[in-house]
Amino acid sequence: MFDGEHIRGITDVVVEDSMVAAVGTGAGGRADIEIDGRGGTLLPGLIDAHTHVFDGSLAEALRYGVTTEIDMFCLPRPLARHRRLAAVRDDVTDLRSAGTIATAPGGHPTQLIAALTGTVLDPGDVTEIDTVTDPAQAPAFVEARIAEGSDFLKIVIDDGTVQGTDLPAVTPEAAAALTAAAHDAGLRVVAHAITASEVAIALDAGVDGLAHVWADVAPDDPASRGLARRVRRQGVFVVTTLAYFEAIDGPHPDAAAGCARPGHYANAVGALRALHQAGVPLLAGTDATPFAPAHGAGLHRELVLLTGAGGLRAEEALVAATSAVADRFGLCDRGRIAPGLRADLLLVNGDPTQDVSVLGNVTAVWRRGVQQAR
Repeated sequence: MFDGEHIRGITDVVVEDSMVAAVGTGAGGRADIEIDGRGGTLLPGLIDAHTHVFDGSLAEALRYGVTTEIDMFCLPRPLARHRRLAAVRDDVTDLRSAGTIATAPGGHPTQLIAALTGTVLDPGDVTEIDTVTDPAQAPAFVEARIAEGSDFLKIVIDDGTVQGTDLPAVTPEAAAALTAAAHDAGLRVVAHAITASEVAIALDAGVDGLAHVWADVAPDDPASRGLARRVRRQGVFVVTTLAYFEAIDGPHPDAAAGCARPGHYANAVGALRALHQAGVPLLAGTDATPFAPAHGAGLHRELVLLTGAGGLRAEEALVAATSAVADRFGLCDRGRIAPGLRADLLLVNGDPTQDVSVLGNVTAVWRRGVQQAR
């Protein structure tokens, strides 16, 4: 068993109703139903720290043992639908969401909403979203997000440099005001920033996390190491999203609607390595969409990239997809296997603490103690 932090060796896990009731050698003697996991590894359900949920996404993710998704932007109507689904059914993954993103008029991701309406976005779900132009708007914007049920705030600091376009972006002053208002309301703040200069603005604003690594600095540039050290000093976490940069640099660059250009994957890997060497808390996330990376399978790929190009040990990558995400997003009931926590579990054939690619050998998935049909 890998408990979300450490390898525990061979042991028993007892589930009662939706919870883990006991962990330890011999604890299984009290079970009514026994599942023999010999030859496999039991892990907490995986958590993808950066997704975008569409109809069908939550069911697809669960097939791969992703039992929670951190949704980084969803329009109000579909988000309400996804929340209801996750609340009443156990054949879909759970989610936490930023809801409506804080962006400037005409800023990212409004261009994607326009491009996807009528395809993966139902026109009836597309509503005009609030935008921010003035720092004075920040408290009202945050209040509106809380009323919609947002679990945290996400701010777009992106002027289109990486995309090769010119996009309006939230100003540094507005980013700082939004962060302060969110913190006053008890919300965490995550920034979408994909260049080093945008990351600096986010850090100046006092955000809690970054939704991507930066991708505009050459891998061997000392600037990446200096920025990574600043991220560490400020205690900011970073969501990795290497699978996203790989997808847009691969054979289907249009799959992400032009969100970057070929060549940025190598820069992203360089930033990730600098962050890891600096000791920055890393969370495994994919930026999954209905295109690429895919929900569920994309997180498996992310962990392979983290342990390959990214230089993480397998155990570090598994922490980044379980307990580390739970800790940073305040999910105190999951991300680990321990008595009193949710029975969100993944059983795979083989040992992913040695080779994360065996996560593809899914044997069984439980969500709130309910084993999924396979």
